Parts: sequence; C-alpha cells; structure tokens
Amino acid sequence: MTDVPPPPAVSERRAPAPTADSAARTLVLGIDREGKVVQCGHNAPSVLGHRPEELLGRFTGSLVDDDAKEDLDTLLEAVAAGQERTAVIAVRRADDTLTDAVVTAQPMVAAAQDAGTGALAALLHIRVTLPPSERFQDPAQMRRALLDDPLTRFGASLDLDQTARGLVDVIVPHFCTAATVLVLESLVAADEVHSESGGAVLRRLAVTTDDGNAGWQATFPQGEVLVYPEGTPYRECLDTGQPVHLRVVDAEQAMGIAEVWRRGPVAELLTDVSMVLLPLFANDTLLGLIVCTRVPGFRRFDAYDVEIGREFATRAAIVIDNARRFSRERATALTLQRSLLPNRLSAPSTVEVRHRYLPGSKLVEVGGDWYESIALPGARVALIVGDVAGHGVRAAVTMGRLRTALHTLANLEFAPADALQVLHELMIELGEQEPHFATCVYGVYDAGEGTLEIASAGHLPPLLVRPDGTNEYLDVPPAPPLGVAGGAIGSRVFDIEDGSVFVIYTDGLVENRGRDIDDGLSRLQAIFGGDAVTRPMEDLAKATLDGVYADHHRDDIAVLIARLRRVPEDRRVSWTLPADPAAVRRARGLVRTQLDRWELGELSYTTELLASELITNALRYAPGPIEIRLLLERTLVCEVLDRSAALPRLRHAADDEENGRGLLVVSQLAHRWGTRRTAAGKVVWCEQLVPGVDPDDTEPPQAWPGEKLHKG
Repeated sequence: MTDVPPPPAVSERRAPAPTADSAARTLVLGIDREGKVVQCGHNAPSVLGHRPEELLGRFTGSLVDDDAKEDLDTLLEAVAAGQERTAVIAVRRADDTLTDAVVTAQPMVAAAQDAGTGALAALLHIRVTLPPSERFQDPAQMRRALLDDPLTRFGASLDLDQTARGLVDVIVPHFCTAATVLVLESLVAADEVHSESGGAVLRRLAVTTDDGNAGWQATFPQGEVLVYPEGTPYRECLDTGQPVHLRVVDAEQAMGIAEVWRRGPVAELLTDVSMVLLPLFANDTLLGLIVCTRVPGFRRFDAYDVEIGREFATRAAIVIDNARRFSRERATALTLQRSLLPNRLSAPSTVEVRHRYLPGSKLVEVGGDWYESIALPGARVALIVGDVAGHGVRAAVTMGRLRTALHTLANLEFAPADALQVLHELMIELGEQEPHFATCVYGVYDAGEGTLEIASAGHLPPLLVRPDGTNEYLDVPPAPPLGVAGGAIGSRVFDIEDGSVFVIYTDGLVENRGRDIDDGLSRLQAIFGGDAVTRPMEDLAKATLDGVYADHHRDDIAVLIARLRRVPEDRRVSWTLPADPAAVRRARGLVRTQLDRWELGELSYTTELLASELITNALRYAPGPIEIRLLLERTLVCEVLDRSAALPRLRHAADDEENGRGLLVVSQLAHRWGTRRTAAGKVVWCEQLVPGVDPDDTEPPQAWPGEKLHKG
C-alpha cells in the first residue's frame, strides 16, 4: 500500500501564479546591469515581506528559489540584449515561503546605453496573487474590474450561452470565488418571456469557481433546469425581485437549505460562506438571477459590495436581454426556414436520394438555401438546389416563394430552362420592391430514357460520378443568377449510365473564409472518388459534411445526392405506329399483350381504352408517326408521343358535337393525366394505380447523427 505523502512544510508551500484575470499585487524593482537592486517600489512588504531599504543593494538571485535562478538568468540575459521577457518564477518571501510569481524583465534602453555598475538598466515587474485575506478589499478596483472594459468585451457576443459564460468569468475572481448565472427557461426555450417569479423554471447557463473545489460543478451542474423550493434564498430573490445578502451562512442555515432542496452536498458547500443573490431585470421583466459566493477565508460581502453587484447586474441584464432577443429572432428565422423546406423527398423507385441541410453557424445569420426532389410522371424526377443571396428572415421568405413557384412549375411539366426563366421573371418583379437575386440548378432525370436535362442560373456546377469511379463537374450552359439581367437560360441533356451518382450543392459546402472555392471543389471530388458508386448513400451524405461543423463562420449548406438507375428493361416498352387509323386497333392489341405479360390483365380494358383515345387525338392533330410507351413502376403509365407542339386541353363538348370528348374520358378513367413538351413535339400521358402497390411509397428524409443539434 502506497503511503500518502505528508503536506509540504511551511517553507515549501507556494501560492499559485496569478492568471490574467486574477486579483494580484505588483512590485517593481529597478536593477543594474549586474542584477543588483538599485530601486524598489513601495509594495515590497506586501509582495515579498521586506522593507524597501532591505532590498536595495541585494542581488536579484537572492530573491528567488535556487531552482529558479537559471530562469532568472535567462531573463537578465534577454535584458542585456535589449529584449523584454516574461516567465513564472518561484520568489522567496522574508518568511522563507515560496510564491510563484509572473516576472517581467523590461530593459531601460535609453538609460542602459551608458549605464555602469549601480546605474538603472532594467525594471523587474514581480506580480503575485493576493492572499485570501486581502482579496476584495479595494472597492474601486472591484468596480473598475466589473463595470468598465469587461461589460464591453462580453457584451459584444449575441449568443446567450457565451454571454452568460462571459458574465461569470468577470465576476470570478474580481467579485467572488464562485458564481452562477440562471435565466428563465421560458427565455431560453420560448419566443416570449413570461412574467414569472417565485416558482419559475430556471436554467443554469454558466457556473465557475476559482477555489479548486470540483464540488461546485457537481452540485450545481451547468445546463440544469430546476425550480428553487420555498424557504431558500434563491426563491426569496425571485419572489421579491430584490438582492438577497447573506453575510454568513451558518451550518444550520446551510443544512436547512439542503434539506428543503433535497440536495445533500449543498450543506457542505454553503456552510460559512458569504452570499449575494442579484436579480436580473430588463424592461421591468425578470430574466433570472446571479448567485455570488465567497468561501471561508475571504472577506465577507458588505452593503457596499451589494451596491456594486446590483449595478453590475443591471448592466448585465441588458446584455443578456440583447442576447435573448437575438437568439429569439434567429430561432424564428430558423423555424421559418425549416417550415419552408420540404418535409420529404420523392423519386422513382429506381432513384435513391439523400440530402443534407445544415444551418449557418451562430455567428452567421439564417440564409436562403433550399433543396428539392420531386417525382414526376413517367418515371422522372426533378432534382433542385438553390441559394438566395443574403441572410435573415427576408432571404428565408424569398426562398419560400421561389421553392413554391418552382414546385408548381415542375408539376406543370415545365422544362428546366423554362422553369428557371419563369423564376427569373419572378425575381425581377420581387426586385422592384427590394433587390434580390438567387442561384439555382435544376435537373430532370428520366429513368425510362436514362437522360438528365440540366439548367443552371449562376449556380456552381453539378458533380457526376460514373460507375467506373471517374467523376467530373458537368459543363452546363452558363447563365446569370435569377433576378440579374444578362442572358437567356439554356439547358443541356446528358446520357447517364446506370448507377451514376449525381451531386448538387450550395456554395457553403465548398467555400469559406479560410478556403478557396477551388480547394473546396477539389475536396468534394475527392469525397466522391472511385468507391462512391458502391458506398451506401448515408455514408456519402455523412462524408460531405465532415470537417464543416467547427467553422464558426459557416454559411448555410444544402446538398442533394442521387443515385440514378433506369427502369429495368422488362418494365418498359415502346412501339412506333404509322399515322394511320388502323394504328388504334394495333395499339390496343400491343397493350393487351404486354399487360398479360406483366400479369395485369385486370387493367387491360381500361388501358386499351385510354391508349386508343390518346392515339386518336394524336392522329387528328399531329403529323407523322406516333410512339406509344408503357412504363410499369409504382403506377402503370401510358404515354403517347407525337410531333405537334400544341398541347391538348380538356373541354366539355356540346350535346350536338361529335368530337371533343376523348380527354374527358381519359380524365375520368385515369388516376392522373397530363402533357409536356419535348424537343420534337409533345407527350400526353395518363397514369393508373396498380392493384396492391402504394403509388406514394416515399419515406420522409432519414435522420442523421447530430441532426437534432442543428435544429436548435
């Protein structure tokens, strides 16, 4: 069994070296080139225990511990070279005790040029921590430490947690040895602050101490949500809205607080302490309180300390309220933005889609990034990512307008370039009220044909990863952002190999303050390397955000990843028929035969009737051959392609008319029907439900690790 070492002797005990924010006392010594003391400040008795005249003529080496003489010599050598140096050195007091001090050697360059022995050559600043009995003695020093620069420093933060942390770091060590900041839970979690007191639910935002006792953090954990019970000074402060001053909390009172609170360790921590509880009020609304404690051995709080604390709490409440308002506004913007983003993504069964959306860091306002995956008739899917310039609620609202408009245009079967052109005109109209512009990339993948048509308005290039592992940024016709005049928006059609991965994203993923956009694009290409086509989609989505969470100046990020596969050949079939009335009967026979192969004979009669009506309409209004196509996906789709650009419309024929009822029959028999233009003409399609198959078998976007972290 190992023996516990005895406590150090009195002559070996050391006080800790002062930190940047600790209460300390400084002694200034003037030394000559040989290190002899030639001048001595008046603080010598309180710092080293010597009278000033006792130090004059002594060498500085006699004032430090033997083990620290080498460090002192290093300082003196730097002084001789005209350099200023600082080190922590153990200095020896008159009673032979050792104290760690921050010693700064400052050369007196002008005086040292012709200085000889006995002439002033340098200054030694010896800074030691005040003993407990001498801390908190100077009211002017406390007031200066609490009310001047610190409030300006931590008041610059608009984050509630950081503001609370800055508060306790100012209070300790300048005003007390332990401090806690508590605010109303409604302030943190809700949009409005309620007029609560007494039994209000509080959250402990920050706790700090400087007495080395870990029990404070364990007994009063940061982040705890609690209600203080009646019979405690905390409850009294909340009920009255006035500071509560407990000069000394005796053992009996501490035990009473612990018993009422049912928290045993409180009794030990609060026994013989001095406490001041300061309410936080802003605009006559109670925000919370600050609990200040001085442990035994330090000067007790008095009435003047309470006044200093009250003034500090008044100013601190304003800072907290500003942070609260900013947090509420940011939460409102985030909520608005999330409500405008899609609740789920839809796509054909052969297309696998994943997304990632990450709000900007708390140092960056809410942005206008959005993403979309919309399943379209005929085993097609619209894949969209956009970014409204600017930040804040206005950008989020504009994003919602654009997303809604684009969703409508997609369902109306507008081609990508045409849809973006309509959005561009919408942005021009919005810009008459307030300048706006946005970037957007819009792709439509046809899982029947294996083609991808892409249009882009000022957006970053999409990334395509082929099945062989190679990848490239697709060359899409350039166009200015939406809302910026300068040219027409075009599109390009790409042939896509089965299993390719398509990636579209916003600039927040590849660009930040510390990284060039070219480096970001290269990083994205490296993520989607040779194994991207075989890796699970969730792994790819996770990899895209690796390393971005720590960026405190991060912009919004939206990423859409799609693995593209065609509808299997045995689930799609097409025929080309001549422009002949006999084509109607032939089409009915082809449809009947194919549905028998798919074991969908129960849909045969309806499908034959629908096909004959669509072909008859094409024969009447379109020249040249006609193509009919059947797709079996989640639904049965029948498409008729002709060479006329005129789109048919549904109308109600008069009783004496012989024609005009074909599309009415189609609309009554089909689950859905519609039209869209193609490069050569148009497509008229209709869709039927397949027995036993859910036509909308789309799952909500899967959650990912840490998603909840980005919703706050």
